[in-house]
Amino acid sequence: MSPGAAPSRRPAPGAFLLLAGLSLVWGLNWPIMKTALAEIPPLPFRALCLIPAGPTLLAIASLRHERWRLPAREVAPLLLASLFNVTLWYLLSAYALSLMPAGRASILAYTMPAWATLFGALALREPLSPRGVVGLALGMAGIAVLLVPDFHRVLAAPLGALAMLSAAAAWAAGSVVMKRFSWTPPVIALTGWQLTLGGLPVVLASILIGPFPGLDHVDLAGLGGLVYVVVFGMLFAQWAWFKVLGQLPVAVASLGTLAIPVIGVLSSTFLLGETLGASEATALALVVAALALVLGRR
Repeated sequence: MSPGAAPSRRPAPGAFLLLAGLSLVWGLNWPIMKTALAEIPPLPFRALCLIPAGPTLLAIASLRHERWRLPAREVAPLLLASLFNVTLWYLLSAYALSLMPAGRASILAYTMPAWATLFGALALREPLSPRGVVGLALGMAGIAVLLVPDFHRVLAAPLGALAMLSAAAAWAAGSVVMKRFSWTPPVIALTGWQLTLGGLPVVLASILIGPFPGLDHVDLAGLGGLVYVVVFGMLFAQWAWFKVLGQLPVAVASLGTLAIPVIGVLSSTFLLGETLGASEATALALVVAALALVLGRR
């Protein structure tokens, strides 16, 4: 089912399993990407991620004999979705991550469910159930618990925080655009087109502004991080996100991503030595409660 199709009354259990795998992959993506960005500038890093991603997915769709050509009437809405989901999200999040700790960056990024719930209610007329509202409140409380102890760091790097909040809003807007329209190609081709179209401005900017490819001082850890982000963080996770988005309402799918910043903080602690304390445990409890409330009955 393409993202624009209406979700069924009883979404397949596979949608929630895919959402769980997506949360794990994207949660680990933050500290791994932070490692790579320590050696590769943000703009060329994003360009190097995007150059192989879109064409690879389009090639896979073609090899599987799936419909991958884009009808003319779908070009304009897909360009809009690509602007939000790829161009703005990838540029703003990479810039923010270069200015602040990976764990805290992931926290700000996943204010996205709040934006998505608001945009979904306004643009898609998705109903706000009492369970959804309470779950969103619990999830945002968990985000706040993680953010407050290091709020002084956010104030010390306001551009990083502003960039990440803007990236979160752009991702939410792109998700709503994907749900707003009906699409002809399957999910893998739609994902490939978005990464290709949305990635072109990033690649061109990287080549014009430089340094490109920016690998002068990269070591094995940095290259490993780049490979992980391309293969898992982009090829798998982007396909999985749009697949989930086609089977679940925007509010439910976005609330399901609340586990990602918790995984991001925990994995940043073990991989990067960032701080772990009572606030992380409290946030984990609040996020688990939010997910159980919103997704448990399903």
